[in-house]
Amino acid sequence: MQNLKNKVALITGARRGMGKSHAIALAKQGAKVAVTDINQDDCQKVVDEIKSSGGKAIAFKLDVSDKSEVDSVVAEIVKKFGQLDILINNAGIAQFKPFLELSEEDWDRTIDINLKGEFLCAQAAAKVMEKRKGGVIVNIASVAMGQQGIGMSNIAHYCASKGGIAAMTEALAVELAPFNIRVNAIAPGMIETPMIDVVKSDPKMLKAMLQRVPLKRVGRPEEVSELVVFLASDSSSYMTGAVVIIDGGWLAT
Repeated sequence: MQNLKNKVALITGARRGMGKSHAIALAKQGAKVAVTDINQDDCQKVVDEIKSSGGKAIAFKLDVSDKSEVDSVVAEIVKKFGQLDILINNAGIAQFKPFLELSEEDWDRTIDINLKGEFLCAQAAAKVMEKRKGGVIVNIASVAMGQQGIGMSNIAHYCASKGGIAAMTEALAVELAPFNIRVNAIAPGMIETPMIDVVKSDPKMLKAMLQRVPLKRVGRPEEVSELVVFLASDSSSYMTGAVVIIDGGWLAT
């Protein structure tokens, strides 16, 4: 159990999947949460669920690739709750498409949301955290990040964005440490979210991928959320600049 009472957390991409799970998990530990995504009605449903369990939350429509919108939402969160202590940079998209068929628009959209979006949110949040001399940023990367992770076919633009997140996390950890702002990343493997529906729709593809996972199953969003809560809490006070892999052993094979 991690105590996040009196903390304020912003979660992007929180209307469903892992983002929703992260928001609920943080609220259960006492944090006031800002649930954000491109559809505010869906965010409000998550807020209602959190409030029904006694938590505190507010919903915002947020396009993470739009700087003016990011800055506005962060300002509104500070106005509403008086502070911002935690950012969970979760918003992202995945489009399966062969590299030779990728358009410039496909590339730009993925980079804008997955990488630029995390940069914009991290920068806006860090400016608030700097004034308070403390905060936590958790970026969501992926095992499909190359180098210490893996390269995967048909998602070159996604892999590039996630590799960029891992590199950015290390750079921000060094630069923001003097302000007592810790920055870490989580690199999930296959997790039960709408993002892997295309894999699940093809039994052969799913079987082939699970053959590479020693635990022989897809992970649950809640299992990633436990790690999110740990990194957001003081229990991880000596961790910064880390990319933590949670993949059922995929990279160990």
